[in-house]
Amino acid sequence: MANKRPPFWQREKYTPYLLLLPAILTILFVVLLPLIFSLYTSFTGYRLIRPETLWQWVGLRNYQRIFNDGDFWVAFGRTILFLTIALNLEFLLGLGIALLINKITWGQRTLRTIMMFPMMFSPILVGYQFKFVFNDNIGILNNALQALGLSDGAIPWLVDEFLANFAIIFAEVWMSTSVFAILLLAGLFAMPRDPLEAAKVDGCNSWQVFRHITLPFLMPFVFIAMTIRSLDVARAYDIVDVMTGGGPAGRTELLWTLIARTGYDNARMGQANAMAYVSILLSIAFTYYFFTKLLAARKYMGGAE
Repeated sequence: MANKRPPFWQREKYTPYLLLLPAILTILFVVLLPLIFSLYTSFTGYRLIRPETLWQWVGLRNYQRIFNDGDFWVAFGRTILFLTIALNLEFLLGLGIALLINKITWGQRTLRTIMMFPMMFSPILVGYQFKFVFNDNIGILNNALQALGLSDGAIPWLVDEFLANFAIIFAEVWMSTSVFAILLLAGLFAMPRDPLEAAKVDGCNSWQVFRHITLPFLMPFVFIAMTIRSLDVARAYDIVDVMTGGGPAGRTELLWTLIARTGYDNARMGQANAMAYVSILLSIAFTYYFFTKLLAARKYMGGAE
C-alpha cells in the first residue's frame, strides 16, 4: 500500500510560509486594515460625533478642500522649514560630537552610553521637560537669565511666534542629535586607516583630510540618518502638542498637530485622513531625495549602486 501524502501544512516546502503566517496576520490586522479604512474614510464625510456619516461618500471633496485650505499649506510649509532646520542642526552637532568622541582614548564607552540618553526619553516627557525650562514665570531659563542680570523681565518663550518655534526646534534637536552622532561614530569606526595615513604622508593638513577623505566616507551614514530622522520629524506631534499645542494662534502648528486638531478636536475625521494622505507625500519626497543622495555617495566612494 502506497504511503499516504501528508497534509499540505506538514509538507517541507510550506514550512517557511507557515512560520511567517503569524507575522503576516499581525501586519494585516495592525497595519494594512487600518490603512485601508483610513483611505476609505478620506473619501467620506465621516465625523466622529456622527457615526452614520461613515457611509456618506463625498468622493474627492475632502482633497479639494485641502488644496483651498490656507491653514493646511501654512502648516505644510512650516513643517518643511522645521524639518530642514532640525535635520541640519542635528547633522552638524552630531558630526561634531562623533569627531570629538572618536579622538578620545579613555572613557569612550562611557561617553557613548551617556550620548544615547536623550534618545531614550519619550517625546512627551521631553516636551514637558522643555515646557518647564521655557515657562514664562517659573521656567529655569528665565530665572537663570534674571539671576545673571541678562534679562529685566520674563521672556515669553512659548508665546512669541519666533521664540516658540525656536524652543520646539531646540527640544527636538536635543532629543535626536544622538541618532546622528551614533551613526556617524559607527562610520568613523569603520573607516579604513590606509587613506588617512597616505594623505598625511603626502602632506595634507587636517582640514584637507577631513574634507576629501573623512567626510565623503561618512556621507552614506549621513544620508541614512537623514532618511530615518526625516520620517520622524515629518510626523512631529508629541513635542509640539505638549509645549505649545500649536499656538499661539496656530503659529507653531505643524502638519500632524493640525491633522489631530481637525480629526479629534473638530471631529472631522474624513478631512483629517485626507490631510494625512497628502502629508505622506512629504515623507515620500524626503525619503526619495535622501535615498538618491545615498546612492550617489556610495557610487562616489566606489560602492555598489
